[in-house]
Amino acid sequence: MRRLPKHIRNLWLLGALLASALPVVGMAQALDVGEQAPDFTLPSTTGEQISLSQFQGKKLVLLEFHIDDFGAN
Repeated sequence: MRRLPKHIRNLWLLGALLASALPVVGMAQALDVGEQAPDFTLPSTTGEQISLSQFQGKKLVLLEFHIDDFGAN
């Protein structure tokens, strides 16, 4: 049986290591309707820190996350 090239073996090993780490990494769980979302803090577009808890008691909160919308193509 032929031996795989070293770079292919290294890629396979890296993939296996990353796949084995997936169960360890916490994954976000979907919320049920009416369930309270966990509090978190993120920077705003102006640089100030905004927490979800700042909006508690307001009628509606819309969260939008954009990834690489305006990145170079």
